[in-house]
Amino acid sequence: MRRDYRMDLGSGTRHSGAMQPGPIHSHDMQPAITPISILVVDDHALLREGVRAMLATQADMRIVGEADNGRRAVEEYARLRPDIVLMDLQMAEMPGLDAIAAIRAIHPDARIIVLTTYSGDGRAIKALRAGAMGYLLKASLRKQLLDAIRSVHLGGKHLDATVATAIALHVLEDPLTEREIAVLSLAAWGNSNKQVAARLDISEETVKGHMKSIFSKLDATDRTHAVTLAIKRGLIDL
Repeated sequence: MRRDYRMDLGSGTRHSGAMQPGPIHSHDMQPAITPISILVVDDHALLREGVRAMLATQADMRIVGEADNGRRAVEEYARLRPDIVLMDLQMAEMPGLDAIAAIRAIHPDARIIVLTTYSGDGRAIKALRAGAMGYLLKASLRKQLLDAIRSVHLGGKHLDATVATAIALHVLEDPLTEREIAVLSLAAWGNSNKQVAARLDISEETVKGHMKSIFSKLDATDRTHAVTLAIKRGLIDL
């Protein structure tokens, strides 16, 4: 009969017979990681590709879908139910703010992070009020995106530092009323006080009163200055 000899490298002794498997220790069995599922919504394919390349290096994240407008974002969310949505704001066929509101109206537990080029406090506040839990500038994605996704997935919020500072600077100021925003938006398109009054079915004197209040709240010197400040802060859209 042939005997099978194996060398014990630790003691130098020989053992007969086949080697027996060692005991299985609990620390050898690691639990499987369930990746954070992510839906990317942006009308620029290049940005979606960049985000995909960045997240591909993360074992705990997985892109499950993409959309190039707000309408498709709502449809894809309902179909995929991702853990996180990365949402652009400026898109055709339903802008990001409307998509956020539509998704949250049906799925109030949806966790959405805005990706945008707009740093104004007005637009950020609108997004947060619509239900976004994060707000990032596209210029800072390489530094902040991964932390933001993990933080929001755990139930936290994440604001770009520049945006947070802008909000803090204006938090104690009186906000523009809906009527004042309407007046300023029409003025931004070059309408005179008389034209604004006709469009809103109010008197020209009322328009002048609104403009005076707008100048005071924005610390603006004239109409052009007020429009410039409002656009920069995201208070009005053109």
